[in-house]
Amino acid sequence: MHEMSITQGIIELCLDSAGGRRVSSIDIEIGELSSVVPEAIEFCFDACSRETLLEGARLNIIRIPGMGQCLDCHRETRLTELYGSCAECGSNRVTIMAGEELRVREIEVDE
Repeated sequence: MHEMSITQGIIELCLDSAGGRRVSSIDIEIGELSSVVPEAIEFCFDACSRETLLEGARLNIIRIPGMGQCLDCHRETRLTELYGSCAECGSNRVTIMAGEELRVREIEVDE
């Protein structure tokens, strides 16, 4: 499960950014096309944050839908898989515009 190492990386990033203060809330963005399972991140977060300044922090996961632009008809199209096709014309020549994200958007720390 690669979500465990991803979660450990998120926790390390938050600890480095918090400057020794307790973290009360974290917002992370996970794209639908990122191959990361949000529920696994939630599960791993509880285990990985124990006995750290993130223990008990609220984890908010913002899911970013997959979006692409067709290179043939130039329309934007919703994507549910990396190699999806255009919903309008059926072309498989689609450039991904959104949905591969995996980032910490915000960290809230106690004063």
